[in-house]
Amino acid sequence: MTLTVTNLAKYYGDVAVFKNVSLQVAAGEFVAIVGESGVGKSTLLNCMAGLDNWDTGGVSLVGQDLGTLGDDQRALLRRVNVGFVFQAFHVLPHLDVTQNVALPLLLLGQHDDARVQAMLTAVGLDGLGARLPQQLSGGQLQRVAIARALVHRPRLLLADEPTGNLDPTTAAKVMDALVAQTREHGASLVLVTHSGAAAERADRVLRLTVEGVF
Repeated sequence: MTLTVTNLAKYYGDVAVFKNVSLQVAAGEFVAIVGESGVGKSTLLNCMAGLDNWDTGGVSLVGQDLGTLGDDQRALLRRVNVGFVFQAFHVLPHLDVTQNVALPLLLLGQHDDARVQAMLTAVGLDGLGARLPQQLSGGQLQRVAIARALVHRPRLLLADEPTGNLDPTTAAKVMDALVAQTREHGASLVLVTHSGAAAERADRVLRLTVEGVF
């Protein structure tokens, strides 16, 4: 399994954000997580990556128990094995498209211009590598984020409302790129979304409530 979550719970004071969350994500599987606003979907995604802490239960990522790792060890594990795509894009404004996409490879001490250019072509950004983020549309920015998340070929991709700021036509194109690239590279994908159209693309759809995941 790429990811295993067991009886996970997180509280703010005495109030449960979520509890009794257990799920497994197989290698290459696409799982969508849906639920009402404020139920903790983004928080759960952060826990899956070890970016946030939880109160009870456990998370295993590519066979590593995140609860036994310190912050630096978690960061190194993420750097190799995890890619992120967020609703707000989080591209670096002072870097051009090529530099933004290449960043995960640079952090791993790798330099592969051919891989970066191939990824830009794959997500429909061929010829836009020299542009700065402020010169791109929302859909193009989201494709930059997808390319950056996958260029180092992680085993798990976590996507938090990646189409939430996009119109339906652009959202469909972004989902096409996201699904095609995760399938091509054999990555597992966990997608948090309010979009029924996006969730329909998944192998499984899970609903998160305060009481657990179903």
